[in-house]
Amino acid sequence: MSDSMDKLRIGIVSVSDRASSGVYADQGLPALQAWLTRAIRNSIEWAPRLIPDDEAGISATLRELVDDAHCDLVLTTGGTGPAPRDVTPEATLAVAHKQMPGFGEQMRTISLAFVPTAILSRQVAVIRGKALIINLPGQPKAIAETLEGLPAAQPPVRGIFAAVPYCIDLIGGPYIETDDAVCKAFRPKSAQRAPRAAN
Repeated sequence: MSDSMDKLRIGIVSVSDRASSGVYADQGLPALQAWLTRAIRNSIEWAPRLIPDDEAGISATLRELVDDAHCDLVLTTGGTGPAPRDVTPEATLAVAHKQMPGFGEQMRTISLAFVPTAILSRQVAVIRGKALIINLPGQPKAIAETLEGLPAAQPPVRGIFAAVPYCIDLIGGPYIETDDAVCKAFRPKSAQRAPRAAN
């Protein structure tokens, strides 16, 4: 086995009618890429997509990222509320082979520490083939909090990303190594590899 870390392909999708039409600058893609770059030690190949709130179009984008671009992880931001144009969860469920409800439950738990309207969020996570797809909130601050958790809270609240590397192990994807200072990945001892030097 090579000493270098497994390469990781990540699809990042910002779902917004207005940002995709140029009404304002998209903040979702930069926020996703910035946090993931800090948290993951592997070499990452990015597949960014900025698309409108269209259910068929979102589903088609998710299928393309998994089936054609061979992404191991796909993160979406936007379109998860109760408004008529918020259809990201429906589009995500339409491409699912398995649902992973624990991710959505924990995301709402984290957000409830800040706002009571967190219960209006409908984020879901699913598996398609050998890829994990997760819907995240739309705001950059909420994206980071959801992924990283609230380590300074009493008691601390775990972010969802700590469970992502082991989930991807289980579905046959690459071995993701994280920067423990940002987000310590959790794996059973039997599934852990010795840390390797970054490239």
